[in-house]
Amino acid sequence: MLYAIIAEDRPNSLEHRLAARPAHVGRLQELQNQGRLVLAGPHPIIDAENPGPAGFSGSLIVAEFTSLQEAEQWTKADPYVTAKVYANVTVKPFKKTFPQ
Repeated sequence: MLYAIIAEDRPNSLEHRLAARPAHVGRLQELQNQGRLVLAGPHPIIDAENPGPAGFSGSLIVAEFTSLQEAEQWTKADPYVTAKVYANVTVKPFKKTFPQ
């Protein structure tokens, strides 16, 4: 089943985000290599592709896991979580309707 991982960044966390990014992206690449990643990316704070020092307000990941518990465990081990980039993370089931 698919799960949405919706995360909100802590204020002024850009430096921590940048430091943890290679490990975070590596884990996402593993999901992609397994054919389990639907999409992933950050939410820029400003209306720009590259927000520069304004940074990001959070992230969204949609991926396939065998259960909610597995998705939550995967999320707890994410480098952005362990580096305290995220202030809050919600993991919930997701039903993809479009595109078909």
